[in-house]
Amino acid sequence: MSDTARRPRKTGKPYRRPQKDPVRILAFDALRAVDERDAYANLVLPPLLRKAREKDGFDGRDAALATELVYGTLRWQGTYDAIIAACVDRPLREVDPPVLDVLALGAHQLLGTRIPSHAAVSATVELARVVLGDGRAKFVNAVLRKIAQDDLDAWLARIAPPYDEDPEDHLAVVHSHPRWVVSALWDSLGGGRAGIEELLAADNARPEVTLVARPGRATADELLREEAAVPGRWSPYAVRLAEGGEPGAVEAVREGRAGVQDEGSQLVALALANAPVDGPDENWLDGCAGPGGKAALLAALAAGRGATLLAAERQPHRAGLVARALDGNPGPYQVITADGTRPPWRPGTFDRVLMDVPCTGLGALRRRPEARWRRRPDDLEGFAPLQRGLLRTALESVRVGGIVGYATCSPHLAETRAVVADLLKQFPGADLIDARPLLPGVPDLGEGPDIQLWPHLHGTDAMYLALLRRTA
Repeated sequence: MSDTARRPRKTGKPYRRPQKDPVRILAFDALRAVDERDAYANLVLPPLLRKAREKDGFDGRDAALATELVYGTLRWQGTYDAIIAACVDRPLREVDPPVLDVLALGAHQLLGTRIPSHAAVSATVELARVVLGDGRAKFVNAVLRKIAQDDLDAWLARIAPPYDEDPEDHLAVVHSHPRWVVSALWDSLGGGRAGIEELLAADNARPEVTLVARPGRATADELLREEAAVPGRWSPYAVRLAEGGEPGAVEAVREGRAGVQDEGSQLVALALANAPVDGPDENWLDGCAGPGGKAALLAALAAGRGATLLAAERQPHRAGLVARALDGNPGPYQVITADGTRPPWRPGTFDRVLMDVPCTGLGALRRRPEARWRRRPDDLEGFAPLQRGLLRTALESVRVGGIVGYATCSPHLAETRAVVADLLKQFPGADLIDARPLLPGVPDLGEGPDIQLWPHLHGTDAMYLALLRRTA
């Protein structure tokens, strides 16, 4: 120990080096990456965990705790910020972002986990000493001790406006969503308070890991032999892994014969593949194919019918992911880098076309909780021209009698029905067809003819699908 470490402080107490906690330091590093680099936790966390296993000897419990701290803090960030604001004497914008991250991590341990209060406070203060320094650690300690005086329900009763006075703001605080997102989801869902509360609660639940057995290469029965595997709810190719299941440990996933894919995405591909076409059924197109999950399933389904899939992706690195996902497909396919709004193929080439367009991602907030805080209402205006342009390309690319699937991972009406309605006005040679019968056994698909899936009703991401037939 150095002389500095032995030197007593002015209080007379010996200086104690802060204790490094690898789990909480990793969680803090992940939150800083999300905040500073606009990274996504599902991309940042896996390499950090791999490094921690090698360097710090992380075991399964360490990885599970770090994952819960990161995702739980991100999901409940809005609520925790409101609680922290009630415990400090300055606007939150005047608190340094790294300090806020440490405070939110502590708030989640206090209010969102079973970690004892004294342990949550002491561990977070130690983290603050390591990453912020002793001075700011005192501030963290004072704020967390105030937060620890009440549980989450008591805090919500204090900080959330009454539902009767402001329903949307009440739900925004209680369920940790921006108010505009609450409003948009409620408009799309319709109905009363119970449905929107169930939806918002589902957004804050940990999503299951769902696998897809790629037809002709793997079967659901094979995946079900894995430990902690249970059947999917709706897709015949889906298998869910119970909590703690590791996809990388599944042989079929390592070999590319199966993949990780939300069941909602599987249902979109299946509905398009099951839709009846008039005439030949030989050429399929995935016009926005990255990162390749739907393309891999469509390619396998096409191969079973003797059809060929063309997978197009604008961004080269995502086209590379598509090629990797399709590698080993039993039938013919092609992956190209191409802009779907300026396609290199001729009009009327394809029998089936899928356009899963870029969107706000409000349907996948379970998996990307940080997106709710990153997105803004004006993002809708940025996506609108692209979404309409891609749907127009899809309608021009399909032959008469063929089928177009317009899909988004957002239930926002401006990204779903509004886009389809606009294009039908501009493109009279297309008709909506009822997609609901193409997913037999799946309940609560709405009034049709389009389909809207929901986390709280179907256990999937909030995928939207409209099917259109080219008629002229």
